[in-house]
Amino acid sequence: MGAADSPGGLVASAFRRKATSAEIHRGVRIVRAGGTTFNRRRFAGRALNYLTYFASACLSALRVPPPDVAIALSDPPIVGFAALLASRRSGGRFVLVCQDLFPEVTILLDDFHSRIVDRVLFWINRFLMRRADRVVVVGEAMKEKVVATRGIDEANVIVIHNWCDRAQVTPAPRRNAVAIELGLADGFVVMHSGNMGFAQDLDTLLDAAASLRDLRDVTVAIVGGGARRAALEARVRDEGLTNVRLLPYQPEQRLSDTLASADVHVVSMKRGLEGCLVPSKLYGVLAAGRAYIAAAEPTTEVATIASGTGSGIVVPPGRAAGLAAAVRRLHADRALTARLGRAAFAASATYDRPRQVAAYFDVFASLAPSNAPVFHAKGSKAGSSP
Repeated sequence: MGAADSPGGLVASAFRRKATSAEIHRGVRIVRAGGTTFNRRRFAGRALNYLTYFASACLSALRVPPPDVAIALSDPPIVGFAALLASRRSGGRFVLVCQDLFPEVTILLDDFHSRIVDRVLFWINRFLMRRADRVVVVGEAMKEKVVATRGIDEANVIVIHNWCDRAQVTPAPRRNAVAIELGLADGFVVMHSGNMGFAQDLDTLLDAAASLRDLRDVTVAIVGGGARRAALEARVRDEGLTNVRLLPYQPEQRLSDTLASADVHVVSMKRGLEGCLVPSKLYGVLAAGRAYIAAAEPTTEVATIASGTGSGIVVPPGRAAGLAAAVRRLHADRALTARLGRAAFAASATYDRPRQVAAYFDVFASLAPSNAPVFHAKGSKAGSSP
């Protein structure tokens, strides 16, 4: 079984129109499967993207040695068949990594679904999960939902959280070069950083911002891009929300300073998405050592981490009044805001990249044949000196 710095083959997505490409990275041969890049918001475009990528992935899998372990993500939903076929042709093992639960996500986000499409997606997802040797999910709520709705053995479902690399994202001063450049150095800044999509319920954040205009030093900064950016910009303009700033994505090397430019972050989830996904932005906020408001149902990963680690305040999703009240509380009590931030950074150690990568590697190593050379993430073979 190959891993970073080990001599193996890996099929990965390419996000380009070219059918396949190959490269050597740190001793690993990577064959990238490509596909079309039509508009994902249109059913026909997304279907063609899925089908062309699936065909490319199947062909690419034939270009690498038979795998000991084949791994696939749950999105695109059909790509798991390529990994399943690759594993079965060699007597290998199959791992399905579930970042988003289909069709629940598409239904809850009103993402051009139909009963027929929903049933097909559910069947595909359940079929692949039942045939996987292990299913990796990104949260405890997702594990409970998968076991309850897909009818698979709980022992085969492993929780491995998403992560943030604490070697790259670290606490930075509130008043830093990026904050000054973006005009966020002064006052009390409430930030949402990341995708501006349908899962984030950013309209509730704008409603809260409207009710906070009496606090003249409060700025709501929404940083990023996505399907709803244009609609949010129109609301800010039409409603005269002068306390809201919409800013573009910042370069990765500026992430620490960008996240540190806020006093408090908002990590929100649309109601009903419990167990269907986990916002990965949460882990960057923790690593940056910033307090956050979890606008999510209490059993979501976002909320349970906030309450369990003392790193955030939990408010009901879709309730602008509750969100605004949490902002007012933190604005009035800076000692509480600082205390939550310190707890966030302490909690980030649990979700640091090396720890979560090691958990993935343990899953893969446990499934590899006993005679397969297993390499640690830094390149040393199991049993050898680090």
